[in-house]
Amino acid sequence: MFLSIFDIFKVGIGPSSSHTMGPMSAAARFLDDLRRGREKEPGAGNLGGLGCSLHGSLAFTGKGHATDRAVILGLSGHTPSTLDPDQAEALEAQIRALGRVTPPDLPPLKFAPETDLVFDYDTTLPGHANGMILRAYDTAGNLYLEETYYSIGGGFVVTAKELDAQGDGPEALHAEKEEAGFPHPFGSAAEMLVMGQTSGKTIAQMKWENEAAFSPRAEVKARLDTVWRAMDDCIDRGLRMEGELPGGLKVKRRAKKIYDQLKAEAGTNQAQPHVANDWLSVYAMAVNEENAAGGRVVTSPTNGAAGVVPAVLRYYRDHCIGATEDGLRDFMMTAAAIGGLIKHNASISGAEVGCQGEVGSASAMAAAGLCAALGGTNAQIENAAEIALEHHMGMTCDPVAGLVQVPCIERNGLGAIKAVSAASLALRGDGTHFMPLDNCIEAMRQTGLDMNTKYKETSLGGLAVNLPQC
Repeated sequence: MFLSIFDIFKVGIGPSSSHTMGPMSAAARFLDDLRRGREKEPGAGNLGGLGCSLHGSLAFTGKGHATDRAVILGLSGHTPSTLDPDQAEALEAQIRALGRVTPPDLPPLKFAPETDLVFDYDTTLPGHANGMILRAYDTAGNLYLEETYYSIGGGFVVTAKELDAQGDGPEALHAEKEEAGFPHPFGSAAEMLVMGQTSGKTIAQMKWENEAAFSPRAEVKARLDTVWRAMDDCIDRGLRMEGELPGGLKVKRRAKKIYDQLKAEAGTNQAQPHVANDWLSVYAMAVNEENAAGGRVVTSPTNGAAGVVPAVLRYYRDHCIGATEDGLRDFMMTAAAIGGLIKHNASISGAEVGCQGEVGSASAMAAAGLCAALGGTNAQIENAAEIALEHHMGMTCDPVAGLVQVPCIERNGLGAIKAVSAASLALRGDGTHFMPLDNCIEAMRQTGLDMNTKYKETSLGGLAVNLPQC
């Protein structure tokens, strides 16, 4: 399938694209099937109730990621892009009190989360670590309809049948995009570089033309600017907010205090030469504190890694010489091209390959984007992405208490710093380097397959179980 920039960058809510946005979107899809009158189980009567079971990582860290709230609100008709985060808690409480949901264009349906939403810690579904089963029942309690969904990272959701039917690698993707009429159907970094050399176009230009193949360029530009505004607004909100983050760890927001310190130092001789790192960190932390609080964020390519790309974009706009609006857009186009390659050829799911697939992918995307915005060649851009990804290799996903807080918030800041360093190193060279990006992506995939499950978003190992002794 062709991955649009708007598949990679999706406006939604926190704290997790795979554990919050994905399950909510799955619930919305299930409701659509019910509305369309999808064939029900033989002998089932009138539609009367709903149920859900969560499996694998969705069960183990679902509470910390608000997966239960996501399912509850999804089955009531809300979607990640339309839900007001400020109303989520009250809406959830109302449904829990009533024991039913009233989704649009369907009758009121029995749904008591305490009994109808099950965290199944014992049964792992075969397709992916993030599995869930949604069920509808008739008024007598008999099964009416059942569907298995997998949340595969970045807010993407597929049914079990869709997962089984997915293509067999880059060749299938390449052929599918050629049939669809995309002018630059690259399915690997090597193809991307060859197509750029043949056409004489930058990665951003090729991505623009792919997007414009089915949507007017003006529409693509308007949507792209909307995504950037959402990222920028998220940073601004995070820099204003104070207090403790929800979830019970009593983690305090720090972005505002650090930001106030940096502003006070600006224009004085108090700032150290490495202060740029502090700016990058505070922008990223602002986003991920908002994400941890369940606020509105943009998957970049996931919620857990949502701070890296916006932080480097803000750094480019506010700190880099010669920054332009067109540069911001080319940054995002280039970053999305790299994110699409990683998602197709490996994974952006922490539950599947660890945090190397989330913050590592985001850092590679941001490095490529910044390199492009600063005038890098296609070869330098590919080099920048490889450097950033290479130096996140093997990173585990081990959130304490299943919350996207420790170590996730700081980790985004360090991912942003690595991205800028990678772009700078690549720009100092001519694009030639030892390890191709494609090989690095494949190494990440293999590393993820070999990684013990307890280090892949289950919160059963690593930092998640090595806590301060109080």
